[in-house]
Order: sequence, then C-alpha cells, then structure tokens
Amino acid sequence: MHIVIPDDYQDAVRTLECFRKLDDHAVTVYTDHVRDVDTLAARLADADALVLIRERTPITAPLLERLPNLKLISQTGRGYPHIDLDACTRAGVAVAAGGGSPYATAELTWALILAATRHLPHEIAAMKAGRWQTRIGVGLRGRTLGIFGYGRIGAVVAAYGRAFGMQVWVWGRDGSLARAAADGFETARDQADLFRRSDVLSLHLKYSPETRGIVTPADLALMGPGALIVNTSRAGLIAEGALVAALKAGRPGFAAVDVYEDEPAYDHPLLKLDNAICTPHIGYVERDSYEAFFSEAFDHVLNFAAGRPSGIVNP
Repeated sequence: MHIVIPDDYQDAVRTLECFRKLDDHAVTVYTDHVRDVDTLAARLADADALVLIRERTPITAPLLERLPNLKLISQTGRGYPHIDLDACTRAGVAVAAGGGSPYATAELTWALILAATRHLPHEIAAMKAGRWQTRIGVGLRGRTLGIFGYGRIGAVVAAYGRAFGMQVWVWGRDGSLARAAADGFETARDQADLFRRSDVLSLHLKYSPETRGIVTPADLALMGPGALIVNTSRAGLIAEGALVAALKAGRPGFAAVDVYEDEPAYDHPLLKLDNAICTPHIGYVERDSYEAFFSEAFDHVLNFAAGRPSGIVNP
C-alpha cells in the first residue's frame, strides 16, 4: 500500500520505533501544513491509506471526491471531528480510530499551571535580558483547583492537584460528578459555583455540538482577578472571543492555552496579551504518546491490508 502521513510538523514519525512496522509499504511524509484543497488533493492523490495526526488535516467531501485510490484513513487518537464520516462512507473509505494515553496532556496542563502561577516565561525572558526578579508568583498549596470535566485527563490533573495540596472541586455531567465523588473529590453546586470558587480552573471536556461555547462570558466574569484558566482541551469550549475580552477586563487575571479555533495559529489575539501563556497544541506531542498513537494507527493499516480490518468507526 501507498501510505501518506501529512502534517508531521517536527518530522518525528520517521524517528519512531513503530515506524518500522511500515517497512514493506511505500510511505510519504509531509512536514508542512497546507489548507488548499487543490494542493492536498495533489499530494494525496496516489494514497491507498492516510495516517492522520490528530485533527491537523481536515478530510472533506470535496477532497474525498479527488482521491479515487483512497481506501483507508487511520486516525491517531479517539476523536475525528475533522473527518466527514458520512462522506467517507459514501466514498467507500474506511475510517479507523484508536485510543491514547491521558498522561501527556495532563502533564502539559500541570506544566502550564506552574508556568503561569510562577510567571516562568516572563522571568526567563527578563533574566536573559539582564533583569533579576521582576514579578512575584503564587503557590498552589491550599488554593482551589477546579476541574471542568472529570474524564481520563481531568482525573489525572485532579490527582496532581491533590498531590500539590490543593483543594480540588469538580463539575461536569452526572458521570463526571459520580466518578469524582467516588475518588474522594468535592463537587460544585453548579457550573457558576465552580468558576466562582476556582483559583485555577482547568477545562477537560470533550468537544461536541453540546459543549461548544459552554464556557460563557458570564462564567469567566465570575473568576477572580488573580485566577487562572487553563485550556488544553479544545478552543471551542469557550465562547468565541470571550477569553480575550475577559483577560482584557481582568477576570480571570491569567490564562494558559494550548488550543486555538484555527490551527496552526500564528497571529492569535491571545499572543498579544501579557497575561496569557500560549503553547502550540503540544499536549499530546511527546515521544511516548506518539509511539502509542502511531503504533496503533499503523496496526490498523496493516490489519486492513491483510484483510482483517480493525478499529473501524464507519459502516
């Protein structure tokens, strides 16, 4: 099979141990990102299978119409909102999805919390510029950590908060509340209560039509001027434009963000704010995570080629 892997920004896939699984197949890797359908169609025209890195490459009906050889899309990770599943089914293209570990994203979330509360990016830049101790940070012990969405990642971040001596409060759907209570965490009375209480609030909801814009301007306004909101989940969970406006108004006082409405994000308004820390959607971009993601995705390709498809999510 001819396998194409687009959007490998760091040219990392070929360095993975699991890449050897594809030794008997022709593989083309692209390291840049293109949005133009004509360019994408030209690049992918000869592909029998695509291996997609999370949600970087949108697969639309107009693109599928120009990929007559395509038989399989193997998706790294669980989610596939960037894939038109109905169009794939109509075109006879199988879509396989995998799983993934919560730890890489949870670890980045905690790194962002520490970086923001201790002003690490600012202090590092100041020291390199010849200045010494320009700001005073705050500690985490005894402060309140709010977890909005107690799934696999949210549960790990909550455990980190407990280890750091924080008071952890959780809000989410009934399943989240039940799991959090079973693990010994307090649950908020409602969404507003969580935002009002939290010194640090971390979003860990699955993005869907139901959760789009679930964090409103009114929610953000409930947070204190010293509070921090962290989003390593999906940008669309926060109402469009609400976070920038809230940070300019000073409630919450700080944000740490790894996800954006349109990626790659080179000129996002958050980048211009001194009270926002921004990273380029690297929550899952870690070698162990990549080995797990791609090993499973490559297995789906090999199983498909051998006539025993696995992980298929469309009819």
